[in-house]
Amino acid sequence: MFAGICLGTTVDFLMPSIDKTPCLDKLDPYGQEHLLQFWDQLTNRGRRQLTEQIQEIDFPLVDSLFRGEIDQPDWAEQSQLATPPRAVRLEQRKAGSPGELGITPKEALQRGESALRDGAMGVILTAGGQGSRLGFEKPKSLYPIGPLSKASLLQIHIEKILAATHRYEVSVPLYLMTSSATHDDTVQFLEDNENFGLAADDLFVFCQGSMPAVDRETGKLLLAEKDRLFLSPDGHGGTVAALASSGAIEHMQSRGIDQLFYLQVDNPLAPMCDAELLGFHLLAESQLTSLTVAKQDPHEKLGNFAEIDGRLHVIEYSDFPENIAELRDDLGRLRFWAGSIAIHIFQRDLLERSLSLTDSLPFHVAQKKVPYLNVYGELVTPDESNALKFERFIFDLLPEAERPIVVEYDEAESFAPLKNAPGAAKDTAEYVRQMMLAQHRRWIEAAGAKVAGGVDVEISPLFALDAAGVTQHVQPGKEFRTSQYLEPTFPKQN
Repeated sequence: MFAGICLGTTVDFLMPSIDKTPCLDKLDPYGQEHLLQFWDQLTNRGRRQLTEQIQEIDFPLVDSLFRGEIDQPDWAEQSQLATPPRAVRLEQRKAGSPGELGITPKEALQRGESALRDGAMGVILTAGGQGSRLGFEKPKSLYPIGPLSKASLLQIHIEKILAATHRYEVSVPLYLMTSSATHDDTVQFLEDNENFGLAADDLFVFCQGSMPAVDRETGKLLLAEKDRLFLSPDGHGGTVAALASSGAIEHMQSRGIDQLFYLQVDNPLAPMCDAELLGFHLLAESQLTSLTVAKQDPHEKLGNFAEIDGRLHVIEYSDFPENIAELRDDLGRLRFWAGSIAIHIFQRDLLERSLSLTDSLPFHVAQKKVPYLNVYGELVTPDESNALKFERFIFDLLPEAERPIVVEYDEAESFAPLKNAPGAAKDTAEYVRQMMLAQHRRWIEAAGAKVAGGVDVEISPLFALDAAGVTQHVQPGKEFRTSQYLEPTFPKQN
């Protein structure tokens, strides 16, 4: 199911002449008339596209953001009041103990499996980013990350959903959020691959909103082309509004989906529809449960889970004061240890209630290098940050959630995001592939089998979703002596 067309995909057909007066009326109060400087050079179709984009922009909001007139939290001050979050620690899970929540991992697993079999869970997957930073001029979701299979990030996530569907004998719908930059390519990729076997009513593709970038010094919006503004996704905080406007929430209601597993497409290690995580979420009666990994360094570039005045927040690493980040407990461990990796379980009721709160989510302002057209119509590619981008983050719903918790997982089993070009120390394609292969090796060895030195074995989610699945298909004592891709063992949906 495809929920409409993203802005900027207008079909080329005969249309009446476009009058620029309405645009001028909207631009003039904010000194943004330069957006029409190439009007006389545009085709009628180009004028229509530019007009549509201009009419979608909330200029008072953009102007206020540039001028700093919209209140932003003073995180330096707020952090002084912060305490560590209510959490299920990894050591507790490994020991099988109830921990501070009084819930054992076994109890959580059983509750989560029961909920999955009841068809209570859907998946929200955000896939709005391009792969340009990776030297890949397509949506990042299409990047062929499989070490041996060359399967795309999107294929791996869909196959994990199919594996969960098979394991729990119930459909798990996918709500796939694209952006104006990735929508058309993503839809075409899915159609070309027959949705990788996902049933039509189990796939709901929708497009998030956009925000313009502005010049850092003047606040003027930037043009990407003569007939197109530079627009970027409005952040994963735009998910809630996009779910509502696309009809996705109504689809969830009609399917009886009460809980949503949320993740970003760049992380192929995300433990999709993890039953234990869902069980902790349900038994704690949490409206928002977040999967976390323990920070190894106080300055690691992860957001920090922290409670302030009884409410849970994620404080960005760039906003977290060094003196707070470096605090340690009596055992020498980081006091603020819980890093955010953008994996959550949302109660659908929270998302519905949050519709009235969407406008209250704070914008985060970031300085970025943004290519733009100069007054001569020439493309300028800056070497330094020249622009401001504005985004909302979905984790800013945390303070609105009742009884939120975080659950710690091993980073090696849950987090390897594809973010950086080759040459970086971490989060490159090579790094992610090595993390995937290391995980699959551990799963095979846990089943009592062996992988010979120098041999790589990649496991399709349709062969085994996790370590427990491997034990059902790999005999103890088996030794893998050649590199291979372990492929599906059951048919996909029709």
